Amino acid sequence: MYLTQPLHRNAQLQPDALATICGDRRFTFGELRSEVASLAGGLRGLGVESGDRVAILALNSDRYLHTILAVAWADAVVVPVNTRWSVKEIAYSLVEADVRTLVVDDTFSELAGALREQCPELSTLIHCGDSDTPVGMVPYEQVASSGPIPDARRGGDELAGIFYTGGTTGFPKGVMLSHRNLFASAMGSAASGAWSTRGRVLHVAPMFHLADLASTIGHMLLGGTHVIIPGFDPVATMTAIAEQGVTDVLLVPTMIQMTVDHPRLKDFDLSGLQVLMYGASPISEALLERARGAFPAARFLQAYGMTELSPVATMLTDEDHRDPVRRRSAGQAAPQSLVKIVDLDGSEAARGEFGEIVVSGEHVMLGYWKKPEETAAALRDGWMHTGDGGIMDDAGYVFVADRLKDMIISGGENVYSIEVENVVAKHPSVLQCAVIGVPDDRWGERVHAVVSLKPGAALSLDELRQHSKADIAGYKVPRSLEIVETFPMSGAGKILKRELRKTMS
Repeated sequence: MYLTQPLHRNAQLQPDALATICGDRRFTFGELRSEVASLAGGLRGLGVESGDRVAILALNSDRYLHTILAVAWADAVVVPVNTRWSVKEIAYSLVEADVRTLVVDDTFSELAGALREQCPELSTLIHCGDSDTPVGMVPYEQVASSGPIPDARRGGDELAGIFYTGGTTGFPKGVMLSHRNLFASAMGSAASGAWSTRGRVLHVAPMFHLADLASTIGHMLLGGTHVIIPGFDPVATMTAIAEQGVTDVLLVPTMIQMTVDHPRLKDFDLSGLQVLMYGASPISEALLERARGAFPAARFLQAYGMTELSPVATMLTDEDHRDPVRRRSAGQAAPQSLVKIVDLDGSEAARGEFGEIVVSGEHVMLGYWKKPEETAAALRDGWMHTGDGGIMDDAGYVFVADRLKDMIISGGENVYSIEVENVVAKHPSVLQCAVIGVPDDRWGERVHAVVSLKPGAALSLDELRQHSKADIAGYKVPRSLEIVETFPMSGAGKILKRELRKTMS
């Protein structure tokens, strides 16, 4: 398999069907194939050679998707750049990945000077925005109007992209994923019934994130239309769902929460949404119930995984969501996955026993770019060691307890933050929450709750403790409380707990 294969198939089977919708621009599959072939020719004309890395620093757009396909068509490797990074972080990834060609939009074109200074090998900048092309850059239209070239059909075990991790566990690493990796994961999700056949998927999650690319590949395989907006905004998201006939959407829990709690929720007809996939972080039971009310016709699915797994390891089906016990899990191994729980010695743990979640399959990464030691530590005996702790029940459902390093040990007892967060999130005053362990002279670590509140609401530690004691043991109940306006977030929409810990150290 190769990234452009579904494009060829759709251009053959339904050349006049809409492939992309972005603002006023529309491309059929036939038009998209021609655009990608010419764009690839333009990249080659600018000096991109086989195996070269081409980076993209831009908000969501149809041109983002077209560029990903064109890079593969030109026999090159794509490097999506996290749009929330500082110039220093962006420069680090470009230098480490040996990027010489960067595609940039209006939002980030002003960073060009600083990036050129910090990235000596960066020789070509392509402007994919709608405003006038800045001096020193090549207009996207010029590149896309070059003569078409044959598809290199780069695929199989060849490198498709370098995807930098979200940074929740430290400085990001470049994850090397092959075409085979990406298709194994996408086909596994499709086999799980994750997406609608020839539906309309809304791209609202950042396109630099692998979860969105996995969704893209899945919908390309199923002949779907891609509706694209620049980024997440609750009103823009609801507008697109209501007006563009969107059937499928991928969101993270933070986005779901901001949408279902928006004061204009009832202004939009969201009954056409058929699939709501979520992941990247756990969802509280309270939020899940509100979301089901907001999207009454949608099937809810959760995908658990990580960039290193292309990215899906397990799937929780809509039917599983209706089971009060199973819906607290991350589901069962996806069709392309083998999943097990191992103890400290690497031996498989008994069902119901806590250990590290490890995963095997053709979706497991090739390794970390230029980091052989980190690769060897993560990939052992054919298994990807996720760093996540959890248990597996007798039916193979995986219950993710925490990042291993996020587990709180308070008074000698193990406390899993996700369990406490599910309880805290049910408090009527709480809008969003995170639970971390902080140093404590008496307990070693104490359970510390960080929350943002709903407008006009108030909350005291005593109130929260009384609320929590109804559902969890006393040693798990928060011993301290911090109220914040906003949370530090990663580009993937995850709360950065390491940033919260810094304020407590």
